[in-house]
Amino acid sequence: MTAAIELSPSVGRAAACRALEIPRASFYRALAPQPEPTPVPRRPTPARALTEAERQTVLAHLHSERFMDQAPHQVHAALLDEGIYLCSPRTMYRLLDEHGEVRERRNQLRHPVYQKPELLATRPNQVWSWDITKLRGPVKWTYFYLYVILDLFSRYVVGWMVAPRESAELAKKLIQESLDRQGVSAGQLHLHADNGPSMTSKTLALKLADLGVTKSHSRPYVSDDNPFSESQFKTLKYRPEFPDRFG
Repeated sequence: MTAAIELSPSVGRAAACRALEIPRASFYRALAPQPEPTPVPRRPTPARALTEAERQTVLAHLHSERFMDQAPHQVHAALLDEGIYLCSPRTMYRLLDEHGEVRERRNQLRHPVYQKPELLATRPNQVWSWDITKLRGPVKWTYFYLYVILDLFSRYVVGWMVAPRESAELAKKLIQESLDRQGVSAGQLHLHADNGPSMTSKTLALKLADLGVTKSHSRPYVSDDNPFSESQFKTLKYRPEFPDRFG
C-alpha cells in the first residue's frame, strides 16, 4: 500500500492500483484519516465499595492458616456461621484475582519439566527402541506378552520374544541375547523405552549399566515419546491376517 501511495502522484491513483493489483477501495481507505479512538470512560467507584482497610481485612482472612486452602464460598459460609460478614464470595474472587491468586489454593505437588527425548540414529545398532504389547490368548482374560526390540535406523527387529508374563528378568535375557547376536560392544548403543515397570526396573538398569548401554525413557504421562515401537505394534495389529486370538 505504501508503494501505491508513493507511485500515485506520477502515474495516477487508478494506474498505480492496477499496476500493483491493489483494490482502489483499500487505497482510498488507507488515505482517509483515521478517527481518534474513543476513550473508555472510567467506571465510577460504587458508594458501597470496600475501603482499602476492608479489602486488607478480607485478604487477611483468605490468607490465614485456617482458610488458606479453602475456596471463597467455603470461607464465606464459615464466617457467616460465626456471624461475620465481610463481603460477597464474588468480591473475594475479585480481590484474589487482582493479586494473581485465582487458582488451586491447596499446596500441591508441582511436576518438574522433563526434557523431551530426541532420538537420532545415523547407523545400525546405534539406537534401539523396545516395548511390550499384549496378545489375546485362547480364552477370555488370558494374554501373551510380545517383547520387540527395534533398530531405529533400519526399523529392523533385532530381537523378539513371546512370554506368558511381563518380567524384567525376561527383558534382561532378551536384551543380552540381542546384543550378542548383533555384536554390539560397550558404549555403542542407546536403548529407549517407555515407563513400564519392566523398563524402569532396577534389575534391568543394573544390567544395562554392566553392558555399557545408555538408556532413556519417555516422559511421565506422555504417550508419544516412544513412537517407533508404538507405530510398529499398530502396523502389526492392523494387518488383515492378524488373528483375534492366539492358541
